[in-house]
Amino acid sequence: MALIVQKYGGSSVRSTERIKQVAEQLAATRRAGHDLVVVVSAMGDTTDQLLGLAREVAPVPARRELDLLLATGECVSSTLTAMALNSLGAPARSLSGPQAGVLTTAAHGRARITGVEPRRVREGLERGEIVLVTGFQGLNRETQELTTLGRGGSDTTAVALAAALRAEVCEICTDVDGVHTADPHLVPAARPLPSLTYETMQELSDGGARVLAPRSVAYARRYRVPVHVRSSFASEGGTAVSAAVAGGPVGRRELVGLAHDPSHVRLTVTGLPSRPGITARLFRVLAEAGAEIDVAAHAALPSPNGQCGDLTLVLPEADATAALAALRAHRAEVGYQDLEYGDAVGTVSLVGCGMDAAVLAVFCETLARTGVDFRTLSATPTRIRALCGSGDLPRALRALHRAYALGADSQAPLPAHQVPIPCGKAAP
Repeated sequence: MALIVQKYGGSSVRSTERIKQVAEQLAATRRAGHDLVVVVSAMGDTTDQLLGLAREVAPVPARRELDLLLATGECVSSTLTAMALNSLGAPARSLSGPQAGVLTTAAHGRARITGVEPRRVREGLERGEIVLVTGFQGLNRETQELTTLGRGGSDTTAVALAAALRAEVCEICTDVDGVHTADPHLVPAARPLPSLTYETMQELSDGGARVLAPRSVAYARRYRVPVHVRSSFASEGGTAVSAAVAGGPVGRRELVGLAHDPSHVRLTVTGLPSRPGITARLFRVLAEAGAEIDVAAHAALPSPNGQCGDLTLVLPEADATAALAALRAHRAEVGYQDLEYGDAVGTVSLVGCGMDAAVLAVFCETLARTGVDFRTLSATPTRIRALCGSGDLPRALRALHRAYALGADSQAPLPAHQVPIPCGKAAP
């Protein structure tokens, strides 16, 4: 008998009909002799709807109250799933994140899991129950406050529980049949990837691949939790994420796939004083507001009049309101001239191993031929990333996917600069 932790995303439980289908599948897995711990996300667009309600009453909602509000979404889906299971004759019990022993830091909205004490989960398993745990939330022991984990928090909850319970596998059940060479909703030619290392999956997740949240991959890598990403309603296929890729040595030079993230905006702080420490103080203001900065670039060198030009920031759209409010509140202290709230931008990333200048040249040439104007470009041996307009991302993805022959029907021989060579080992 194996202990399996499963996580179902919001699209898998978006309606009561879908919840009943998930319950039937869980009951069948239990009858097959497996112990089950199941983490569920909020139904469909519930989290976005709750965020919308919060912003109707307060442009910048208090983070503590927002956490309490958003946590209700997962409570609804987990209790409904438990009810559906019990009606099928499969004993089930739902637990909130705090009840399940998920402990976190105190940061509301972006808490990190510090530990899991799953006493009540184990008690439920010993009684023969399927244990449902609300994802995305936990308890800070010092403040005794409920916290939420931010985007992808249910993935992280599932992996953390799997690590604490020493589960055989953590299955991430979603609306696609595994991780693909690109988002199959935007690139029809994208093909599924049967296996990935933790390191490559981390690069894809950091680049915006939403099948696994970045923190969940980092947690799985740290505790060596085997992860299987698959369709919610098909046990076959999917992508295995582990320390080594099956079918070949770790460290071969190859181009794995593309990831994208459309949810960013540009914010320009103009006329910053050139005094020492001003830029550091500005970033401290943003950090205290809970804003994450993905790109920061000075647009000009210090000038004789004591100004150092503009500082352009790229940050998640969800953080923009809080960032603007914090900067306006500290304008006199920081001493900038104005704020310019820019257009929506996004990133497109090519992920692989051993990439060189020739691969980078193809990347830039492809975007140029496609008419995609990128604003910044960064490159490492495992990733190339460009910042461009959000509206350009779909055609950029499709063009790069063709250029690098990543599709199922376009596996051309690798050019000389992509011949497999050793390029390092997986982390111990």
